[in-house]
Amino acid sequence: MTRKQRKTLWRILIAAVLYIAALAAPLEGLPRLTAFLIVYAVIGGDILLKAVRNIIRGQVFDENFLMSVATVGAMCLEEYAEGVAVMLFYQIGELFQSYAVGKSRQSIAALMDIRPDHATVERDGQQQQVDPEEVAAGEIIIIRPGERIPLDGIVEEGTSSVDTAALTGESLPRETLPGHEVISGCVNLSGVLRVRVSREYGQSTVSRILDLVENSSSRKSKSEHFITRFAKYYTPAVVFAALALAVLPPLLFGQSFSSWVERALTFLVISCPCALVISIPLSFFGGIGGASRSGILVKGGNYLEALASVSVVAFDKTGTLTRGSFEVVAVHPEQTDERELLGLAALAESYSDHPISRSLKEAWGREIERERLSDAEEIPGQGVIAVVDGKRVAAGNLRLMESIGAEGAHECHLPGTAVHIAVDGVYQGHIIIADVAKPDAAEAIRELRTLGVRRTVMLTGDARKVGESVARELGIDEYYAELLPGDKVSVLERLLAGKKEGENLAFVGDGINDAPVLGRADVGIAMGALGSDAAIEAADVVLMDDKPTRIADAVRIARKTLRIVRQNIVFALGVKAVVLALGAAGLANMWAAVFSDVGVSVIAILNAMRALDTRPRT
Repeated sequence: MTRKQRKTLWRILIAAVLYIAALAAPLEGLPRLTAFLIVYAVIGGDILLKAVRNIIRGQVFDENFLMSVATVGAMCLEEYAEGVAVMLFYQIGELFQSYAVGKSRQSIAALMDIRPDHATVERDGQQQQVDPEEVAAGEIIIIRPGERIPLDGIVEEGTSSVDTAALTGESLPRETLPGHEVISGCVNLSGVLRVRVSREYGQSTVSRILDLVENSSSRKSKSEHFITRFAKYYTPAVVFAALALAVLPPLLFGQSFSSWVERALTFLVISCPCALVISIPLSFFGGIGGASRSGILVKGGNYLEALASVSVVAFDKTGTLTRGSFEVVAVHPEQTDERELLGLAALAESYSDHPISRSLKEAWGREIERERLSDAEEIPGQGVIAVVDGKRVAAGNLRLMESIGAEGAHECHLPGTAVHIAVDGVYQGHIIIADVAKPDAAEAIRELRTLGVRRTVMLTGDARKVGESVARELGIDEYYAELLPGDKVSVLERLLAGKKEGENLAFVGDGINDAPVLGRADVGIAMGALGSDAAIEAADVVLMDDKPTRIADAVRIARKTLRIVRQNIVFALGVKAVVLALGAAGLANMWAAVFSDVGVSVIAILNAMRALDTRPRT
């Protein structure tokens, strides 16, 4: 609890004690008025001052004005207890509001803790602690165990584990080795790292994320814009309605002014729009803050609202649904066993650094014995021929097999890249290398379908056979293959034209080569965006890790937030309408007015706080 909140709480407690004493004391006339005026000054003095200051500034119609007019009017009608009670409960509601906003801000503040305090930089053989903004790209920084990584860079020396939870929501640490990229905002857990800075602080991941989160509240949702416009016209309207209620019936029908003035004052208290004006923005702020804690960065309430209405999701394939790296998925020997065939291919390809060669060496898993190799020759567009253990080994595509006369080579029924192997011109079999699906990709598609997403689409530049295989494996409704970057935009335009009214289309990509499509979709979602400038710039929602199931988490958070917003709107307006009608008819007193204002506000605020509890998967 902040110092200001504690001060308000003490005022409420002192005023409550004095209020009970004033009610219990056998006082009449001026002594009774004086007792309640003291209580009123303690609990409502600041509200009166705010109302006067706002009137001087030309901001007449706000909740301070409504509360001041209603309570002062009640005191003038000798309804001392009711007038003070309205102000007392109003301040209790304000304390709840302040606490709720504070809780919501804490979720953002937790993310703000990723801001590094200092950087230890090597200069002239000495280590200096400086502000991260003073470090230039290319300089070497030292990161000790337990320190937060201050700048993006590449590890030059040292091995360690890095905690990325503050950015990704991922609880498991990531292993870091020389040559690996490290991201600012993460925590170095074990070894000392020497890192060469790749970009200045202003362009670093942590700086961009902090800027994104800090500015998210400036992008208001349709609901927030509605409430802002509603309050602008609603408050003056009810003030004039209350004035008419106080004056017209006595003038037209000769009735008592005092009873109608009391009804008008009750009407004013009831009409205060606090519940809506506070709880709706608080709900969106809570949803954005809760999402950020789990590595889901939403650029504003408008995008959170759009995400809640997503019914069509289009995916990029490589790096989004699949790992984006080649792996050996099948070994089909014909003249030897699987292990021998894989070893021949790995040895023959060992001189190459091509992704296919690397995947063969990783699958074999042994150290390359260079003495077994000689006379390696790369055939452009076909493969490699090398002498292994004195035998001529060819590893490549069918064209290479044809050129050396290896009979029996044939296409494989599996999708992917086939590496065919022949020894001294005799065909030995083939190995299939493919980009495999992420472990949770199929689960992500199932979860989206459970959430009501009616159509999933995959866009890929890969061959049709590969696209069909991945779509079938993951349960995706339809796919478009062999697409150039410009083709993806054209396909997305067709998907947008075919969606139903009220639906939104989300496109999920890695944010590096999908920027045009991310920008064109109703909601652009960049995933695996840790350290990706293009992702943070182009997307509306940024998922900091590379788990497809985070997409469903983001939709779930958005829908929960929108549910809470709608509940608060219906509840607040419904109660207001009923009690306003009762108040105008003289059937609701000041106590009913207190509930319809303060009670409804407190309930709506407590409901809005539920948006903070996102409980994402870990």
